[in-house]
Amino acid sequence: MEYLIAILSQHRLLAVSVAVFAEQAGVPIPAYPLLLLAGMQAHDQSTYAVLVLLVVTIASTLADLLWFWGGRRYGRRVLSLLCKLAISPDSCVRQNQSSFARYGVATLVIAKFVPGLSTLARPMAGALGMSTRSFMIFNLAGTVLWAGSGIVLGIVFHEQIQQVLHRLEEMGWLAMVILAALLGGYVAFRLWRRIRLLRMKTKLPHVSPVELAELLETQTEIAILDVQPPALQDIRTNRIQGAIRVDLGSLGKGKSLPHFTTATSVVVYCSCPNDISAVKAAYMLGRRGVKAIVLTGGIDAWIQSGLPLEQPAT
Repeated sequence: MEYLIAILSQHRLLAVSVAVFAEQAGVPIPAYPLLLLAGMQAHDQSTYAVLVLLVVTIASTLADLLWFWGGRRYGRRVLSLLCKLAISPDSCVRQNQSSFARYGVATLVIAKFVPGLSTLARPMAGALGMSTRSFMIFNLAGTVLWAGSGIVLGIVFHEQIQQVLHRLEEMGWLAMVILAALLGGYVAFRLWRRIRLLRMKTKLPHVSPVELAELLETQTEIAILDVQPPALQDIRTNRIQGAIRVDLGSLGKGKSLPHFTTATSVVVYCSCPNDISAVKAAYMLGRRGVKAIVLTGGIDAWIQSGLPLEQPAT
């Protein structure tokens, strides 16, 4: 802990800006505690507080622009890559899609405060075709709010933070062991959930978009369930023709199932990497006696295959 304080004292602005840039670029290091420490050091130096806010904003914005341009150029490939690397891929894209569909660019203002959303909001903004000007305005507002809150909290609670640091120094290596155990337990739990979901996926039947299209031509009693976020389900150009909109959360709450349970075949699809939401829905249906098939690749694979989507009402 003394080493951390020494680095901040000697290098100060450089240390904080490098940490923030690294975190926003995707390196799994927590930068917010450094903002608190910087705020603690700036409690009687208003000029230093302004400088910290300035360099942190610049560092974060540079990393944000890299992800934004990456999302604009490579689209969902960037999102898929990030979610494959994420500890919780089952919810990362789903939460971001739902937030952007409901709140639009205002999502960028709160993104850095929400785990998962902070990672994917920037490339998703690019993938959704947001203009650079709009991205810069709202992302800058969110960055200043995020960085400013850390600095202000460090200033306001500088005495309490100093007491905590002093206590951790007294505990010595034991404090590091406790912190490492808590972090390790959290990561282990998330990894266990990820492995469990991937195992569930291998046990479920799958169907390709082309195979499903052929089945729809030969069979009439096929129910197609759309378990995308509710806000996205309302976009007809993002839904398979004839699909039934189903709230993923309601499937696991014991609510009565609609008429699709009488269909010969039930196919579930989503719009997230690894089809995780569809896998969860199929698993929930299976526990309630309904055998469901997962559409491989979800709505993206269906669109790429050139198959028909729901047409807007005239």
